[in-house]
Amino acid sequence: MTLRRLGSTDLKIAPLVLGGNVFGWTADRDVGFAVLDAFVEGGGTMIDTADVYSAWVDGHSGGESETMIGEWLRSSGKRDKVVIATKVGMLPGEGGEKLAPARIAAACDASLRRLGVDHIDLYYAHQDDESVPQEEMLAAFGRLIDAGKIGVLGASNFTAARLKSAVDLSRDGSLPRIHVLQPEYNLVSRHRFEGELQDFCVTENIAVLPYYGLASGFLTGKYRSRDDLGKSVRGGRMADLLDGKGADMLAAMDEVAAETGATPAQIALAWLIAQPGVTAPIASATSVDQLHDLLPAMTLDLSKEQLERLTDAGA
Repeated sequence: MTLRRLGSTDLKIAPLVLGGNVFGWTADRDVGFAVLDAFVEGGGTMIDTADVYSAWVDGHSGGESETMIGEWLRSSGKRDKVVIATKVGMLPGEGGEKLAPARIAAACDASLRRLGVDHIDLYYAHQDDESVPQEEMLAAFGRLIDAGKIGVLGASNFTAARLKSAVDLSRDGSLPRIHVLQPEYNLVSRHRFEGELQDFCVTENIAVLPYYGLASGFLTGKYRSRDDLGKSVRGGRMADLLDGKGADMLAAMDEVAAETGATPAQIALAWLIAQPGVTAPIASATSVDQLHDLLPAMTLDLSKEQLERLTDAGA
């Protein structure tokens, strides 16, 4: 398996990123540790989390995922084997809300403590914040880079216009450049990325690490009728997909599965890996068995005709 360079940075990663949103939520400590161990043993290199994971759960306040990952890093001794990515911008706290410079600084320190590390390899603005001038936002991240607290700067959920304006501000080298974009992107949700945003990332060599690579589980083939919607806490989100183009997509994936022997999840992730600008999709697992279903996507080579057939099914 060939590692992929993260844009124009010195970081190289495997073509699949492990999503940490489930840790401390639907994956407890024992399961989470087992999944993390299996991911590294299977050739995975990047773990993605955020300070807000999992504040949406009753009784949680955010930081649960980072805390579990930090405990695993300490107990496993595998810090030097993984690239750690986390985010700021959705969890209010010390310093204010969203991307206020004081909030960025305080949130970074809090994430470092929870993770138990002295350096975050990739640090994202989790969502845009138009109330803060982009010069101030970039300068705040720049101070963290200068202090050695973060390495590469990324942005999640930015529009093409806002990503372009941020990149333009950094062209003279006085402010840090955004090297990574994390958008929502998968076979059944393509409108937020394809077009202007994708073209800009390709032109500027901005690495793309899409989230919801499996459309919250829909593209695993788990949800094929309304009777399946109760299979997980995310099932309620699948009704619209079943009523829309989701059924056609599952049929196309079943055809490719019959031809390749791959599972729907592997096919969905392999399609993403093959898209222009995409370095690695993000996917989470709540068991080692689930993870083992994802890992072969890193080496699954779909034909041009198969990729086009899948693309057409989701158009």
